Amino acid sequence: MQIFLPPSEGKTPPAHDDGARLDLQALTLPELGSPRAQVLHALVRVSAQEDAQQILKVGAKVMAEVEANTRLTEAPTAAAWQIYTGVLFDALDAGSLSGAQLHRAERQVLIFSGLFGATGFTDRIPAYRLAMDVALDPLGRLASYWKKELAATMADRVGDQLVVDCRSATYANAFKPAAQQTLMVNNFTVKDGQRKVVTHFAKHARGELTGMLLRAEAEPQTIDDVVAVASQRWTVEIRESDGKKPHQLDLIS
Repeated sequence: MQIFLPPSEGKTPPAHDDGARLDLQALTLPELGSPRAQVLHALVRVSAQEDAQQILKVGAKVMAEVEANTRLTEAPTAAAWQIYTGVLFDALDAGSLSGAQLHRAERQVLIFSGLFGATGFTDRIPAYRLAMDVALDPLGRLASYWKKELAATMADRVGDQLVVDCRSATYANAFKPAAQQTLMVNNFTVKDGQRKVVTHFAKHARGELTGMLLRAEAEPQTIDDVVAVASQRWTVEIRESDGKKPHQLDLIS
């Protein structure tokens, strides 16, 4: 089984600098080294421009993070799960994983991003600012760029495994496994008898489910296994794939 996660918009720089710097070839899926380098160089260049705020689609409050993009190759690094912060990763609570559970995460979890395409859970990366819906000259829109670059590499990685997809639409478009082997995770909050999607709660549910799957005593492999784990926390409904759209796992709070 593979678990696909989005990055978080906000990132937290390492609290301590142990001297380790970004090594693109040391990341999971090293065959993506060349396209990653192209995006990295384009981001460094754009981040130094006067129109960086407009190109990167960010607010004035995070311009210090944009300026820091110009020094990514010199920046301290930490495990991806430590760099990415926010609702989903807080709910996952990777810091409490055992050694065996963290090893499972290394094998099973990929975090998609505009900068790296996809990285492993424990890959060493710096804090950066770049979303998947940004267009960087001369690469174009990153979602389209990575869709082309990820296709063959991700198909080899996934094989015939089940993919539990916790990504938002922008990141999901970068690589789509076959519908029949994909389980999209949704979350609905019921209020006054009506189901609503609340982004904050959806992110939290996806993070919490990921943590539960990594901590499960027997490693989940099938949709039924995932349902069994999720049912410990939520009312669960499955909408089966129609051959074009993936299976849908609805977590109802």
